[in-house]
Amino acid sequence: MPTPRLVEPAEAREEPGWGIGGMPGWLDDGSDDNSRRNSNDDGHAPEYDDEEPDETSVVRRRFAVAPPAALALIAIGVIACAIAGFGLFRGTDSAPVVAFETSAGPTVGVSTPAAAHPTVGAQLVVSVVGLVHRPGLVRLPPGARVADAIASAGGARRGADTVSLNLAQLLNDGDQILVGYAGPDGRVLRSAVVAATGSGAPPANEPGTTSGAPSAAPSGSSGSRVNLNTATEDQLDALPGVGPVTARAIIDWRTRNGRFTSVDQLGEVDGIGPARLAKLRDLVTV
Repeated sequence: MPTPRLVEPAEAREEPGWGIGGMPGWLDDGSDDNSRRNSNDDGHAPEYDDEEPDETSVVRRRFAVAPPAALALIAIGVIACAIAGFGLFRGTDSAPVVAFETSAGPTVGVSTPAAAHPTVGAQLVVSVVGLVHRPGLVRLPPGARVADAIASAGGARRGADTVSLNLAQLLNDGDQILVGYAGPDGRVLRSAVVAATGSGAPPANEPGTTSGAPSAAPSGSSGSRVNLNTATEDQLDALPGVGPVTARAIIDWRTRNGRFTSVDQLGEVDGIGPARLAKLRDLVTV
């Protein structure tokens, strides 16, 4: 027998409206439960997922404590930043000091030897006389040899005796090179190198003049010979084979180069060749 259905009175029913406080009965959650219950009764599964996280649980998970791996990465980053900052600060402070010490050290060490070398490396002044194209004083660098001095004087003239010279001999400041001749008649006036510390005669270990030349001065009286350093132009003109032009050339050579140190230096005078020098050797002195 069917159960009779009760009918609510009209006063007990709540009509929806804006003046009623709270949630109206027809929008209450109970309706959802009834619908869910009815759907279950019909044999259908619920359409909601119990495992689906709500918004509150998601927010809580985001602000939960980070895992240990993340904490380790953060710690490593902080340490790396601290080391980089310390190294940058330390390098900025020490850079000027290192650069100053490095630049100052070599400057003091190099400047001292540089000032001393120019004093040692002075030029040599050597006199080259005899049968050369440009007799006179030549300036040579330290370590120069006889060959360098002759080349600076224009080279040896034709008939010059270069065999008697040691062309590889080292020179000193103030040395004199006498370039002799080898005459066509077989007579040879040997060349020599006179050291600056010597008395003016060729050294014993250097080839000197011919055997007849040194003995000529003692054999005769010096008063009968014309002194090349004190003779006037007329006295030189009176010598056999010497005319006014040659006498003037001898005076010019003496004015330009100073005193004659050897009779052999007459070979440097223009107009006096080996044959004329051989004739004047016994008639002049220095």
